[in-house]
Amino acid sequence: MRDIFEIEEAIRIVIGLVGGLGLFLYGMTIMGDGLQKSAGNRMKKIIEILTTNKIIGMLVGAAVTMVIQSSSATTVMVIGFVNAGIMTLIQAAGVIMGANIGTTVTAQIVALDLSYLAPAVIGIGVAMWLFAKNKRSKNIAEIFIGFGILFLGMELMQDSLRPLGSMPIFEEFILSIDVSSPVIYFLAIGVGFLFTAIIQSSSATTGILVAMAFEGLITIEIALPLIFGTNIGTCVTAVLSGIGANTTAKRAAAIHMLFNIIGTLIFVIFFRDITILIAKTLSPINAARQIAHAHTFFNVVNTLLLLPFSKYIVLLAEKIIPEKVDSKREFKTYLDERMLGTPGIALVQVTKEIISMAEIALESYNLSVQSVIEKLPTDQVFELEKVINQKHRNIESYLVKLNDENVSSQQHEKMNLMISLISDIERIGDHAENVAELSDYVMDNAIKFSDLAIAELKDMHEKVQESVQQSIEALETNNLEIAQSIVTREDKIDEIERKLRKSHIDRLNKGQCTVGAGVIFLDILTNLERISDHTEKIAYYVMDTAK
Repeated sequence: MRDIFEIEEAIRIVIGLVGGLGLFLYGMTIMGDGLQKSAGNRMKKIIEILTTNKIIGMLVGAAVTMVIQSSSATTVMVIGFVNAGIMTLIQAAGVIMGANIGTTVTAQIVALDLSYLAPAVIGIGVAMWLFAKNKRSKNIAEIFIGFGILFLGMELMQDSLRPLGSMPIFEEFILSIDVSSPVIYFLAIGVGFLFTAIIQSSSATTGILVAMAFEGLITIEIALPLIFGTNIGTCVTAVLSGIGANTTAKRAAAIHMLFNIIGTLIFVIFFRDITILIAKTLSPINAARQIAHAHTFFNVVNTLLLLPFSKYIVLLAEKIIPEKVDSKREFKTYLDERMLGTPGIALVQVTKEIISMAEIALESYNLSVQSVIEKLPTDQVFELEKVINQKHRNIESYLVKLNDENVSSQQHEKMNLMISLISDIERIGDHAENVAELSDYVMDNAIKFSDLAIAELKDMHEKVQESVQQSIEALETNNLEIAQSIVTREDKIDEIERKLRKSHIDRLNKGQCTVGAGVIFLDILTNLERISDHTEKIAYYVMDTAK
């Protein structure tokens, strides 16, 4: 009968702990989202102040993590920036180190034991949310609601853990843990690592430890190795995020892992006793506060110790993950779903991806005309067309996802214009493919153009090529003068196309050119003129966005 009672009690403890943990994580997410939305475009400005100065990077990392309440989320965001080329590895190292400091704020908050305020805070937050008349007020309301739910989860975890104190088997287990044994100590680190890796939140693991400390179930001596393991376990999120990213982004994830592993080894060897002494000095009788202090002390001191050596950690990451050697050409992408939460930055990246797409379209166009003039193979044109189409689909899909985020009316309007813009660039690629197909037909059927026809084609090609190049430059610089020059040139290209069409028909009538060559030549002119039409639409896009 006693065994049945203990099993039932154990089940109730597990259910309460899981429920409390769920509320804790949910509350932390809502609070972080509310803070992030309130920050809005200021998040972009925070990131933009990053320089090669490691200290500034560290402070930014700490500040951003305090806002979004997750070092894992900050590191994932950083990996996205590195993947997109916004941030260098040296900058990333500083931000990642700072993120570890920022995440300790959560532990300090939950160790205050403000759970008795949770119902009142939730009530205030819900009332604000119901009567809010704008998004900003709703975002602030979400911060209150998340804060209250977080402490409600803490209280539920504490209540569910309370019966453990009266269980002899648990008491015997705690007394049997000999942290003076290196094997037991590293085993405890492994437990902290594994649990955090599974639930993907170091704050949640620390929250459970704090809840146990409130009930007198755990001491700082036993909690410390678990804290060390927790800090390594939080790196798993970044490692998973780096899968599928470029080599540099994988190295950023490796930097996060190396930083916490090296820091843990240093603390285990040199600072274990000092950490416990400082934690107990700051809070002599409160084990929950001791755990929070130890967590903060570890991350702050670890950052201060390793920040001067961040360059060498970067070099070590580069050694561990060497540059991938691949003969196949790779096309860089600037799109990263990790940045959807910051629409301002995401739109900047979309613009970079559009410019990249336009540059590939220009390359495809040049190769297609060269294949006609110099009778060259067209394989590369068709390969580039596949890349252009893929980028078109990727950008369109990304913009659809971004539209579901908290975007402003201006950003929404710009996204609509971008949808039309990428269609115009994709059509340039289509026309280049058409020219390549005509070139193949010319070579397969041994068709020859007259020297005059080739000279005319070169002349028109140069004009169209200039328009495509300038359309890319206008997109990069938002230069209205360049955009206007494209519109002006379009009228001239239309006139040139009409003159060349007329002169070629005259040559046909005089028998100076074969019918087969004449038809192909006119088709090529049509495709070049259509490409020019699309560059004019790109120029109008630049003018519209400037307005």
